[in-house]
Amino acid sequence: MITGINHLTLAVRKLEQSFDFYANVLGFRPIARWPKGAYFLAGDLWVAITVDAHPRSGPPADYTHIAFSVAAADFEAMHQRIIAAGCPIWQENASEGDSVYFLDPNGHKLEIHASDLAARMKAAREKPWEGFEILDDSV
Repeated sequence: MITGINHLTLAVRKLEQSFDFYANVLGFRPIARWPKGAYFLAGDLWVAITVDAHPRSGPPADYTHIAFSVAAADFEAMHQRIIAAGCPIWQENASEGDSVYFLDPNGHKLEIHASDLAARMKAAREKPWEGFEILDDSV
């Protein structure tokens, strides 16, 4: 049985640029580094970046993205750091809770989100979208 996400690895074009972004813009804690990659902690999540010979040339067209949690009290400061870093915004927020949807220097679609699944489920119960069905009422 799957117990959680072990780690996340992102392919990058330029190690220095990506290292700076994840360490200094998003505030991930650097753990290890080598000429072709680095390891970080984002809370308890192990995030790896690795230089790839064939990185993406831009963001994918689909909605797939990675959302990182941020405390509500820290949201605005983090949002301003993302804007100050010049990160392109790829979508406006339409869900409950504060969110910013942005691209990293390699075109990965990212989000910072100051909410959780319980709040999302509460909002969905109050205003369910078409076809919405609760499968586990414990959340």
